[in-house]
Amino acid sequence: MPDSLVIALTGGGTAGHVSPHLALMPSLIGRGHRVFYIGSVGIERDMMKNAGVEFHEIMSGKLRRYFSVQNFFDLFKVICGTFQAFGVLRRQKPNVVFSKGGFVSVPVALAAWVMRIPVVTHESDMTPGLATKIIERFAKRILYTFPETGRHFRPAIAEHVGTPVRSELFSGSRESGFRLCGFAEKELLPVILVAGGSQGAQRINETLKIVLPELLERYRIVHLTGKGKGIGFAHPRYKAFEFVTGELADILAITDVVIARAGANSIFEFLSLKKPMLLIPLEVGSRGDQVHNAEAFQRQGWARILRESEVSSVRFLAAVEELLAGKDDILQRQANFNGRQATERVVMALESCASHGR
Repeated sequence: MPDSLVIALTGGGTAGHVSPHLALMPSLIGRGHRVFYIGSVGIERDMMKNAGVEFHEIMSGKLRRYFSVQNFFDLFKVICGTFQAFGVLRRQKPNVVFSKGGFVSVPVALAAWVMRIPVVTHESDMTPGLATKIIERFAKRILYTFPETGRHFRPAIAEHVGTPVRSELFSGSRESGFRLCGFAEKELLPVILVAGGSQGAQRINETLKIVLPELLERYRIVHLTGKGKGIGFAHPRYKAFEFVTGELADILAITDVVIARAGANSIFEFLSLKKPMLLIPLEVGSRGDQVHNAEAFQRQGWARILRESEVSSVRFLAAVEELLAGKDDILQRQANFNGRQATERVVMALESCASHGR
């Protein structure tokens, strides 16, 4: 094992850009490395502070693929954020920067490149996001989750590693999960987790509210609504949370199947825990990454897809019934997947790049 390293983590905008960092940190700290985080005022700040991680805030502009007057203002934010990142890196002196994408990671990667600090970036989705495409120019190594993603990168610096999954998710307690949700452990009705991502999913929430009375005759529902997006429904077999952190492991311990968006990090966590999925990928206002992710999972037999444009109360109910009916087949397809190897591969890549950069 190499000498103790200082590792800068960056990325933000959604929980999907932060969760893999949380999955990596126990291994990095356990190997004697020091980690700190560079991010914006987004969700990454709250998640890292809750985890007790040293956090440095910088300014960041949003990256857009379309023309907008706001792009000109955000360009100045990116420039300002780059200078702020330069100051943080100069003070903290990291051996390597690890980026998980999102608009805040671009100024950090640029500053690190100027300072000749090795940059390693990881792409979770099937197709690379704009931040990853920009950071590729500065990166020493690009890691990716889906085998098919490698065709988008230069082979000399790209490596398929999978995606890190938080180890604590594997140690959830069924007893705690039932108690948390207020469900009777002896009741044998299946538990469905409905998760719209950290931002929630309005279309899913609205449809679920309509079909809940019928679903609750046969199932128990745990609903992650998104902050401020509760549906105002009460029932002994229905439990809603706006957002969960440490409780997720216990909730997943009692979960039989999952209905979710198709953010890469979340669906790989569900896959690692062998949870059959009905995926409703985000389509409107998206670059299509969730659609590609969901299609890849369906090809492997790990999940079923319901297109957002096809969501109705009738189609939603039918898709849930099809998911439960095909649960055993999906579990059989998921059985050979090992989600625990990715963390070690990422840690080794970071140590290798940091050591060669000294």
